[in-house]
Amino acid sequence: MSTRECVLVTGASRGIGRAISERLIADGMHVINFDKTEPDEISIHESFYEVDVSDEIALRAALADVTSKFKITRLVNNAGIVRPANIEKTTIADFQAVMNVNVAAAIICVQALLPTMKSARFGRIVNIASRAALGKEERIAYATSKAGLLGLTRTLALELAADGITVNAIGPGPIATELFQSANPPGAPATQRILDSVPLGRIGQPEEVAHIVASLLDQRAGFTTGQVVYVCGGMTVGLSQ
Repeated sequence: MSTRECVLVTGASRGIGRAISERLIADGMHVINFDKTEPDEISIHESFYEVDVSDEIALRAALADVTSKFKITRLVNNAGIVRPANIEKTTIADFQAVMNVNVAAAIICVQALLPTMKSARFGRIVNIASRAALGKEERIAYATSKAGLLGLTRTLALELAADGITVNAIGPGPIATELFQSANPPGAPATQRILDSVPLGRIGQPEEVAHIVASLLDQRAGFTTGQVVYVCGGMTVGLSQ
């Protein structure tokens, strides 16, 4: 068992989740990574579990396993999926699939780790939401799920405050992950429109999201709870021109 403080990060093999994992390891933590795919390289300070978080039985079994081996007082609910569609084309099956991963899995992870956090009278929970929670075309299921995650964040913050557990959310804007770049090729008109909508005039980097996650997980962040931090280059503030 690692002597480092342990943090569970869902979806930590690629993109923003990988950047979060690498930052937390650099900060001296041991990362437990729940993902469907193995990362390109597993750190000596990382325990990888192949888990499909949309499968409640598999997720609860994996959580039972890790909580028997590690004292986990920090959680990053990062795993997420998108099923792009407008209201006419959104199916209830797609909606339920998105809610299972983006919201239900987060609730299940919190439930599993709460006994350890409450016993320690210390906990840090960070939920990765999205700027899309404020509204985004063609994202009916996704935006609804991320808005739900914000409601969960605020409610958990109130319920768990007396136990010394803080709960916050982060709302990334456009971030330069492989997923984003495959859907938005550099130089494409649609990509340029996204750039034009960002007051800082560029796409964010996964490491910039990871930095805010790390700060909220810090021991010293004990008086910040129930908040949403948008890492969006100013997109949520308003128009810059």
